[in-house]
Amino acid sequence: MDYIDTFYARTLTASGEKPRLEGLHEADCCIIGGGLAGLSTAFHLAEAGKSVILLEENRLGWGASGRNGGFVSPGYAHGRSAIAGMVGQAHADDLHRLSIEGMQLVRRHIALLGISHADPQHGIMSVVRYDTGESLRRDADIMSERFDYPLAFMDTSQVREVLRSQCYFQALRDDQAFHFHPLNYVHGLAGAVEKAGGEIFEQSRAVSYERKGASTLIKTDHGEVRARDLVIATGGYTGSLSSRMQRAYLPIATYVMLSERNPALIEQAIRTRHAVGDNRRAGDYYRLVDEGQRILWGGRITTRAADTKALTRELRAEMTTTFPQLTGLKVELAWSGMMSYARHRMPQIGSLGANVWYCTAFGGHGMNTTAIGGKVVAEAILGEPERLRLFEPFGLSWAGGAAGLAVAQATFWKLQMQDKWQEWRSQKGG
Repeated sequence: MDYIDTFYARTLTASGEKPRLEGLHEADCCIIGGGLAGLSTAFHLAEAGKSVILLEENRLGWGASGRNGGFVSPGYAHGRSAIAGMVGQAHADDLHRLSIEGMQLVRRHIALLGISHADPQHGIMSVVRYDTGESLRRDADIMSERFDYPLAFMDTSQVREVLRSQCYFQALRDDQAFHFHPLNYVHGLAGAVEKAGGEIFEQSRAVSYERKGASTLIKTDHGEVRARDLVIATGGYTGSLSSRMQRAYLPIATYVMLSERNPALIEQAIRTRHAVGDNRRAGDYYRLVDEGQRILWGGRITTRAADTKALTRELRAEMTTTFPQLTGLKVELAWSGMMSYARHRMPQIGSLGANVWYCTAFGGHGMNTTAIGGKVVAEAILGEPERLRLFEPFGLSWAGGAAGLAVAQATFWKLQMQDKWQEWRSQKGG
């Protein structure tokens, strides 16, 4: 299966497909899933001298890793205070430091591995749609004092100077965070895996695995892999390969659109090359691409795949409500993708027992967490499981099946209404 039509697929610099796995192969580790979590794991293991085979059912980065907004910043889908309420402040702080390290890992890989076609653009603005400046200042102080991570506070006038919208109030600007071309990064990292001796196979669906003695036998449609360790890093497209993993995540769809080229019109509304995300639940996120000539705009989530055209109309309406100047800007392309969310909204990283590992559920904040997730799984395989244990409280608990999806959608609608109420109060007060 080839890539769906996205901006990233259209501007992919890599050429050529990987071979299909056929016959019997052996390796120290087999990794299922050719997204960023799987590739990160493969890279760190191959770099450490382990023989690695990576299996991808479709193409590398075919799922969420190659279809997302391209934002790389610290944090998780769950907020820091909520995480602290679950595991305590010290533990939560350690987890947040891991997320910062994950962001730095991606940036380091781009530089050291020469993945220039990932085209990193530095700076992300987190904007609020209701007046809450003091709260943002406190958050910036905490990040500086607790994590030595500076954030720049922007008041309403500064925000509206670069984002010409009355919907926005204050913002925190993160100059260490960045945005990039995720699919080109996927292929750059894959090249580094192969250079380190790893083998990568596409169009190679893993259909089953079975532990036999000191190794695991993984069967695909056309071949087999025998490996000491197995890592399942398949995200929202896990399917029935592992029933424990399948029942532990919620498949959540998200949507992205790409505007036509019209830099003069875009400049009337957006005067920054920083990426932008707002503070609402499943809020808008957008950035300029194609050298500032287009807008890539994402948002909305649904608990099942919805009509992309209908959701695109909603996204476009959101864009033109935020920026009435863009009413004449046409949408050229739109796409969707499935993410995996756990009920606890944290990554699921751990062991299924007997040298079988999982690394999944990065929905909503996957660029840094896939990087660090792959690294801590590799560390555990190499005999250093200490950092992997930080994720033990967030295991493969049942996500609730169809009822869980219904609750998730109802919760999202409720939170949306709360956001709208806060926005209305701020606009009325302003």
